[in-house]
Amino acid sequence: MSDSTIAFIGLGLIGGSIARGIKREQPNTKIMAYMRTRSKLLAAQEDGIVDTILEGVSEELRECDLIFLCTPVEYNAQYLADIRPFLKPGAIITDVGSTKADIHQHVIELGMEDCFIGGHPMAGSEKTGYENSTDHLLESAYYIITPTAKSTKEQTDRLVKVAETIGSIPLVLDYEEHDKVTAAISHLPHIVASSLVNLVKDNDNQEGLMKRLAAGGFKDITRIASSSPEMWEQICMTNRKNLASILEAYIASLNETLNELNRQDNNYLYQLFETSRDYRNSFSEKAPGAITPEFSFTVDIVDEVGSISTLSVILAAKGISIKNIGINHNREHGEGALRIVFYDQKSMDQAWEQLERYHYDLFY
Repeated sequence: MSDSTIAFIGLGLIGGSIARGIKREQPNTKIMAYMRTRSKLLAAQEDGIVDTILEGVSEELRECDLIFLCTPVEYNAQYLADIRPFLKPGAIITDVGSTKADIHQHVIELGMEDCFIGGHPMAGSEKTGYENSTDHLLESAYYIITPTAKSTKEQTDRLVKVAETIGSIPLVLDYEEHDKVTAAISHLPHIVASSLVNLVKDNDNQEGLMKRLAAGGFKDITRIASSSPEMWEQICMTNRKNLASILEAYIASLNETLNELNRQDNNYLYQLFETSRDYRNSFSEKAPGAITPEFSFTVDIVDEVGSISTLSVILAAKGISIKNIGINHNREHGEGALRIVFYDQKSMDQAWEQLERYHYDLFY
C-alpha cells in the first residue's frame, strides 16, 4: 500500500475497523480522523490508531493521500464539496457507503470524478461505533470498489491495495451494477426480515406464543432485523429504484406461490424447495456478509443437575471463552438442547474439537 497519510471523516464500526487493519499491517501510516464524538477520537488516539485528531474539514487534509468518508450515506455526499478545496494533487477520496449511485451522482455534479472512487466493504455487525471495531472485521469479506468514468487504473489499483492490506477481497464493479446487486442480496433481505418479524408480532396471540416458540429457521432468517433502523432507512431510500424493482419481483413470486398452494400443486412446492436448496448449497461460506456471522453450535445434552457446569468446565480448562449459552427450546430442525455462542471462529472450532473428545453429540 503506497498511501502513507490517510484521513477518516467518521470513525465508527467500519471506519474504525479499516483504520485498525491498516495500522496492524502498516503501523507507520499516519492516520487523521474527525467525528463529532470527541471522546471516541481520544479513545482511538489512546489505542494508537489515530495519530492526529482533526477539529473538522481543514487545511490539515492537504497532507493526505487518501480520505475515507465513513459517515452515514446521506452525509457522505455533503462532505465532498467541503473537502474539495483541501485536496492535494493525486489524492483520492473514497467512501464506505452501502449504496453507490447517489454519491457517484454528487461526484459527477461537483466535477470530482478524477479524484473519487467509491467503496463498499461488505461486512459489519449488529453493533455500531468505534468501540466495536476490530482489526479483523473485514478479513475475507468482499470489498467492492466502484471507479468513476475518469478514474485511472493506477487510482483503482491503489484502492485495491488498501483492501488487500486489511485482508479483504477486492472486487471492482460499475456503481450502477453494484446497487442493482445489493438491492437483491442485501437491501431486500432486510425488508423481508423486518416485515416477517412484524407479521408475527401482529398475528401473535395475547400470550405471545409465536414469540415464545420462535427459534431455528425463524431466528436465522430474521436476525438482520436487529440492525439500525436509521441506517437502513437511509440505505433503502438511496437505492429505492432498484429496491422497488426487485421487491415487485419478489411480491410476484410470493403471489405465484400462494396461487399454487391454493391449487394444492405439490409438484410446484417441491420444485420451489429443491431449486432453492441446490442454489443455496452452491454459495461460498468463506466470505462473511454485511452482518457478522454467529459462531455457534448446539449440543445434545441431558437436562440434569450439573450438566451445563460440566460442559463449561471442559471448555474453560482449555481457555475457551463462551459468549453466550442457553437452552434451545425449539428444536424442530434437529438441533441439540443447548446452544453455545463463541466470540470467533477459532474458539468455536476448538470447542467443537474438545467436546467431541468427550463424546458429546454436536450440531451446527
